[in-house]
Amino acid sequence: MINIASVSLAQPLETIADELGRSFGEYGFAVVRDHGIPQSLIDEAEAVSKAFFALPDDVKRAYKLEGGGGARGYTPFGTEKAKDAEVFDLKEFWHVGRDLPAGHPLAEFMAPNVWPSEVEGFRETMSALFAAFEVAGGRVLEAIALHLGRPRDFFAASVEDGNSVMRLLHYPPLGEGAPEGAIRAAGHEDINTITLLLGAEEAGLELLTKQGEWHAVDVPAGALVINVGDMLQRQTNGRLRSHHAPGGQPARRRGAAGALLHAVLPAFPARFHDRTPARMHRSG
Repeated sequence: MINIASVSLAQPLETIADELGRSFGEYGFAVVRDHGIPQSLIDEAEAVSKAFFALPDDVKRAYKLEGGGGARGYTPFGTEKAKDAEVFDLKEFWHVGRDLPAGHPLAEFMAPNVWPSEVEGFRETMSALFAAFEVAGGRVLEAIALHLGRPRDFFAASVEDGNSVMRLLHYPPLGEGAPEGAIRAAGHEDINTITLLLGAEEAGLELLTKQGEWHAVDVPAGALVINVGDMLQRQTNGRLRSHHAPGGQPARRRGAAGALLHAVLPAFPARFHDRTPARMHRSG
């Protein structure tokens, strides 16, 4: 039986830190309720996201930035492939990143955002959602720091102005022409620090245990699923586990929003605590 943490961020972090840490160490992921992202903002983000993905294909493709690796703007259906996958994922998505002021020393590494003029309120809504994800993610990182016996603000400097990305996902209905063996999202690990996912209560979410078994996970409506990425696994010398997300065909899921928080620099030395030999982990 799996025992995934499901905690309320409205509680004092000291009371939930170890439960979150245990779950991240065993499974690489946890469920967070009362995360502070207003339901009205979530609803508006869903509405403008649906409006964008309903646009004609040629209009959407005008926002595909050639040479940008999909870091900003639109990535068309059938483009992305997971590492080592033979066929592309059956999804399309839009990426929102951090807006940096002119002259910022990291501006050369982070392209400016692009915004679809065809959807009223898209920029304002998605900018607000990006900011709300960052606040929630920062609070989760504070809890992780407390679990690890570090100061509460231990991770703050490493993610400040980090190259975080918010992904708006759309899984179109599958037609008869779908490539053989293609799935909506192939199995993968996230390379970032932590990932926050909204909309995971729909069918399709599973986790891989240390025993190599897949288990379906029920997520309360409106809750966030948080998973550890490769960066945090490496930073903690494997004490927290990067969650392996399975490939699958969500039966009902048509869209989801997620934020991937990235650190600018490693927050930990290679050897996290004295009695654990240093280990290296490959990002994929």
